[in-house]
Amino acid sequence: MSADRLRTPDVEALLAAFGALETADERYAFLQDVATIREIQDLAQRLEVARRLDAGEHYTRIQELTGASSTTISRVSRSLNYGAEGYRIVIDRLGPLEGAEGGDQ
Repeated sequence: MSADRLRTPDVEALLAAFGALETADERYAFLQDVATIREIQDLAQRLEVARRLDAGEHYTRIQELTGASSTTISRVSRSLNYGAEGYRIVIDRLGPLEGAEGGDQ
């Protein structure tokens, strides 16, 4: 699905809903209501993968640490390098990942 087709009024309302939440507790409560536990875990895993890739960790080490499949790591890498810059914005704002080991890919 192209980005143009994804940006529907319903998606805009979801974005506004996230923007209206003021605290981590509010965001957590909303996530619990709007997504399954597995979906939340998958999103969190993808963010960790992105942060580890950005820190220079090797795919194999990321797999060991996160349990993410090589397909997930590859998809996150593609988004990190060629996507809409969403991961980049978040990574830059969160700062460096604690405990990242670095290495070549």
